[in-house]
Amino acid sequence: MTGIWALAALWLGLALLATLLSIWLRVSTALSEIVVGTIAQLLIGAAIGSTILGTNESWIAFLSGTGAIVLTFLAGAELDPVVFRRKWREAGAVGFASFLAPFALCALGAYYVLGWEIMPSLLAGVAMSTTSVAVVYAVMLEFGFNRTDYGKTVLAACFVTDLGTVVALGLIFAPFTYKTAIFVAAGIVVFGILPWLTPRFFRRFGNRPSELEAKYLLFALFGMAALATWADSEAVLPAYLIGMVLAGTVGKDHALIRRLRTLTFGFLTPFYFIRAGSFVSVPALVAAPWAFVFLLVVKVVSKIAGVYPVTRAYRSPAQEGMYTTLLMSTGLTFGTISALFGLSHGIIDQGQYSALVAAVIASAVVPTVVANAFFLPRHLLPAAQPEEPPLSGGPAVVPEVTRKIAE
Repeated sequence: MTGIWALAALWLGLALLATLLSIWLRVSTALSEIVVGTIAQLLIGAAIGSTILGTNESWIAFLSGTGAIVLTFLAGAELDPVVFRRKWREAGAVGFASFLAPFALCALGAYYVLGWEIMPSLLAGVAMSTTSVAVVYAVMLEFGFNRTDYGKTVLAACFVTDLGTVVALGLIFAPFTYKTAIFVAAGIVVFGILPWLTPRFFRRFGNRPSELEAKYLLFALFGMAALATWADSEAVLPAYLIGMVLAGTVGKDHALIRRLRTLTFGFLTPFYFIRAGSFVSVPALVAAPWAFVFLLVVKVVSKIAGVYPVTRAYRSPAQEGMYTTLLMSTGLTFGTISALFGLSHGIIDQGQYSALVAAVIASAVVPTVVANAFFLPRHLLPAAQPEEPPLSGGPAVVPEVTRKIAE
């Protein structure tokens, strides 16, 4: 057990360092954790050994996957059903354009410019079409946009984009089987029952020190994740859907959301983001940077070409429209999942995998940094109000972003 505790201390030490850097540099914690993971793998690997971080340890992979699942669930739970019904056309149009443009252009670029075969090129299009719900939600939460109609619309658009990615990956590379049919049928039943069962179950057994609500939600998330992976789908997809159908119940329980965020951001997501950053091989990129740079540029340019005109068509101001576009240009979860799917099924080789993963992870960092530095729509920032009622006898909690702006 000594090795496990030491490795856990190393990872949480890196998470603490990343949080301090995010405070000093005033960037998203998720992005700083990705960068710290990349640098740690480079420096520690060169000094001691490439396996010292234990990235492939089963328990680290489990915590990382759990972080992605719970974070995606929280993003879905932030969707306001009223806002979604009112803004579904805009969210659908932005999300579809965010998927289609990079899928087509990146696939064509990989085939005609990089010289990849047809199937690797299509996989490149799928991997680069994604928008990272995890990154976007983390940014929304940090600036308080998650409580605004704007932020909820962007999160809904992210879901549409990634739904297109999952459907394309399934139709092109994972033909429909009886497992898929079982997963879809079970999902329809579960997503139909949960909105009815959950509030009644919580009223009858909730509000106890045993944190029954968290156990109930994790049971549902892990159960659907197991069924999704058995059916060759992705564990984070049902998590997002569960969050959406429970947005009217769980999303309005500020105390429960706050406890889940403490668990997620304090313990789980550092494993996810740091692990994602550690997958980037800096020496491999230095040796052959062309494919990585090309895919990153084509993704961002195609996202801008596809999404920005749609935001303007829905009368978003230029700055707000570009901010939305750059956030929709981010990628991480589904992009790396798609690349890993291609590698494990022999669709792409190690070099193509490295280029794709590096481009995906870079797209999580570069567009977000540019968006927050130059296009942050400050007029949409929420007022300095506590997100939930303060604890009894304690002061109201002022959002971190308001404090930073005041400084």
